Amino acid sequence: MRFTIDDLMQLLVTKVGLPSDMRTNDPQKTFGDLGLDSLAFLQLQSELQALYGFELPDDRPMALTVGEMSTAIDERLTSEPAA
Repeated sequence: MRFTIDDLMQLLVTKVGLPSDMRTNDPQKTFGDLGLDSLAFLQLQSELQALYGFELPDDRPMALTVGEMSTAIDERLTSEPAA
């Protein structure tokens, strides 16, 4: 199963507080473009840790695009050995 931008948007809407009308499939959008701040990124980190057991690199959280985030999550999930 692949982790997609749509999956990321679902997490952002249901867990982080992104208004549903701000959902996007544009891989170039950043957290700032979506009206989210660093606290929202921390909430996403918390959700990823709870759901999947890892966090995204946070050296430039507000510069990451939704495409980069979903790709990073997908790569991490697909590189994990099956339990």
